[in-house]
Amino acid sequence: MSERRDRLDQPREPGRVQLPKFDPEAFGRWSESIARYMGTAKFIVYMTVVIAAWFAWNLLAPPGPLQFDAYPHQFLTLVLSLQASYAAPLILLAQNRQADRDRLAMDEDRRRAAMQKADTEFLTREIASLRIALGEVATRDFLRSELSRLADELDEAALRREKRARTDEACSRPTSTHAHPE
Repeated sequence: MSERRDRLDQPREPGRVQLPKFDPEAFGRWSESIARYMGTAKFIVYMTVVIAAWFAWNLLAPPGPLQFDAYPHQFLTLVLSLQASYAAPLILLAQNRQADRDRLAMDEDRRRAAMQKADTEFLTREIASLRIALGEVATRDFLRSELSRLADELDEAALRREKRARTDEACSRPTSTHAHPE
């Protein structure tokens, strides 16, 4: 094993250092809550108050131990840089998680849209087939017109029968051209 450590062309054996394990989902939720809070007016107001108090304390305090960050305010710059260096990755992590949620929502929307399109196409075909089938079935208006025509024909036929019955009756009566002796 010692000859392996001496060789520079071979990687070292990994050490037994155990890094702490963390739940990425919990960390993601935590980063989203921080990013959400940093995007509020409350955070901006609190940050403004802290910076104003920092300036006031360090400008109005007598020089000496009470004034912990003199005029160029290098410590304030360091603190704000540190805050920004942690805030940026947390915000990016929150944005990535939101992008993942948006992608899932978009996939679900596409799936639903495809299902709705298929349902709409199916219903369109069904309605078309019903229209074709109804084209072969008598409609209410068609039946009314046919019944009206049949009623007119029956009325005409009844009138012809009556006329014929009168003419037959008139023909079957004896004609009395001569006088009857009594």
